[in-house]
Amino acid sequence: MEMEKYEFWFITGSQDLYGEETLKQVAKDSKEMVEKLNASKALPCELIWKPTLLTPEAIHQTLEQANADDKCAGIICWMHTFSPAKMWIAGLNAYKKPLLQLNTQFNEEIPYATMDMDFMNLNQSAHGDREFGYITSRMDLPRKVIVGHWSHENTQKRIADWMRVARAVADGKTLRCIRFGDNMREVAVTDGDKVEAMIRYGWSVPYYGIGDLVAYMNQVSDADVNALFDEYNEKYEIVFGNDKDFVTKQIKEQAKIEIALRRFLKDNNGKALCTNFQDLWGMKQLPGLAIQRLLADGYGFGAEGDWKTSCLVRTFKAMTEGLVKPGKGNAFMEDYTYNLVPGEEANMGSHMLEVDPEIAVSKPKIEVHPLGIGGKEDPARMVFNAIEGDGLVAAVVQMPGRFRCVVNEINVIPPKAPLPKLPVARMLWKPYPNLSTSAEAWILAGGGHHTAFSNIITTEMLLDWAEMTSTECVVIGKDTTIPAFRNELRWNEAYYSGK
Repeated sequence: MEMEKYEFWFITGSQDLYGEETLKQVAKDSKEMVEKLNASKALPCELIWKPTLLTPEAIHQTLEQANADDKCAGIICWMHTFSPAKMWIAGLNAYKKPLLQLNTQFNEEIPYATMDMDFMNLNQSAHGDREFGYITSRMDLPRKVIVGHWSHENTQKRIADWMRVARAVADGKTLRCIRFGDNMREVAVTDGDKVEAMIRYGWSVPYYGIGDLVAYMNQVSDADVNALFDEYNEKYEIVFGNDKDFVTKQIKEQAKIEIALRRFLKDNNGKALCTNFQDLWGMKQLPGLAIQRLLADGYGFGAEGDWKTSCLVRTFKAMTEGLVKPGKGNAFMEDYTYNLVPGEEANMGSHMLEVDPEIAVSKPKIEVHPLGIGGKEDPARMVFNAIEGDGLVAAVVQMPGRFRCVVNEINVIPPKAPLPKLPVARMLWKPYPNLSTSAEAWILAGGGHHTAFSNIITTEMLLDWAEMTSTECVVIGKDTTIPAFRNELRWNEAYYSGK
């Protein structure tokens, strides 16, 4: 994932009217904050302390340097004292990366018995941050504001979550989604403006013919296939049934696809991919197990040529790097069928083959079954139920003049009964606030049937991502009502139409 390469700059604002002694204290305080924040291990990336900014020239130069540094994924600004905001205009006009304003102060408590005007002048974030907040509002800059003492666990958690989102945005600037074939014929929601996506997010979606992959497959050796099959056998439970030779042959074909895909993605700097079962010339199977394995290693994927979902899945993985563990993960997902029994309403999600094993509730099984679509041989795939608990699903869709991210908060529940004739990965969930309101709102928003699922990412993180990337974002949650949601869509339409 290479997320550890990113860093964030901690920038303190002041001015030169306070005198040398005060400015020495400002620098000392900000250095100590950065050192203790780094030592806390609560943040996913290193904070880099920068000297106090006192002049328009220094501000402009520092923010331009942040733009030019590929390792810098964003800046955190703190007005320790008072920094006249006109000084920041040129620098903020030039700045292009995520911005967090941390409204904090060095001391946690007001020292009632000893506080004098010198102390007040030195510790005036409540004063200085409002000046800085005015200019970022006046300039209509995308930014995050976090209020709280820098040593508090909740403050550090919110900073950490913002960092994870910002580094996912940085990852997106170099994201190449390898597109084998086009999107499924006549399907609308998986299509979109790839040039606009590159402008907005940095996502590049180059086309490659499926024959390009087949050529790689033809170069895979039997020895490599056999070694990977042994890994499968050790890591998963293979269901051989009554025909071990046939099952072994079909699984080894997926191993060949996986090896070829990994080499192709490496050679072409791909971090995500999409395929289309209508374009499989020269392949014996639709990629299934191979895609699931790639997903587990951090690649994005979207079926039927859905490059937007593939890039969003990769974005989720970049946000959560280091946090995936048993019971916590992300996945490519698709809405399939409802349970409409009163009081038991739920949504069954799955896909033909390619759901991420990160979310498996137990050790996945590898099974081989016919697939009634695509006209190819029986493909191997991992079969499992999903982990239970709260999470969310999200889709990126194209609307006139912008992209919209539709988010639904959900609760994953266990299936009521076994599913012996559904040999795919599957996830059953109750959407908030309920199935009827959720589905109506999702449809009104134009959300697609493919989604990215996570039980690590929070709604706040996705709202931060939308803010950083100028993406419209609508959330369906516990308090959603249809009249209010309709009005939100109307207000959003008016806002984006006037941009």
